Amino acid sequence: MGTVTLGVSIAVPEPYGSLLQERRAGFGDPAAHGIPTHVTLVPPTEAAVERLPEIEAHLARVAAAGLPFPMRLAGTGTFRPLSPVVYVTLAEGAPECTRLQQLLRDETGPLVRELQFPYHPHVTVAHGIADEAMDRAYEELAGFEAAWTCRSFALYEQGADAVWRKLRAYEFGGSTLPEIPAQSTPVDAPAPTQA
Repeated sequence: MGTVTLGVSIAVPEPYGSLLQERRAGFGDPAAHGIPTHVTLVPPTEAAVERLPEIEAHLARVAAAGLPFPMRLAGTGTFRPLSPVVYVTLAEGAPECTRLQQLLRDETGPLVRELQFPYHPHVTVAHGIADEAMDRAYEELAGFEAAWTCRSFALYEQGADAVWRKLRAYEFGGSTLPEIPAQSTPVDAPAPTQA
């Protein structure tokens, strides 16, 4: 029946998601418009099409046992020289993301896999582009901040056109956290630039 390339991630909500995607495109990253702004839980993983129902049931079980949690982005970091990536730092919510990705990749589940690098939750804003553009991303987004309550994660599939599309969102079961008010604009965020 063939294979699909899947990923599981937490979407960065609006208006922050679009702002960071436009900034990524403005830095010259050609993948910007094919990848929704996100925090990865399960990186791109090949799976047999016939395993999709099993994978979806696994994701639903993990989500049902989870609770919403606060997430906050603040400042930038980089994996250079090990990997050509500049990212916005996850200042709050990292332990919860780490736990989620462990549950999702559990050795008894359908998404078990080894990681190329140790798990480090983040939001990529530049990948594999010229060093000068990577430096710009690092410097220009250093003051970026955003906060929200994470209430779900989603399963994505990469198409033949290299664009990632959401297949389904998985809401966490139960809620004990108050709603974090939406911000009208990101604090100290630079204005979006044109690609």
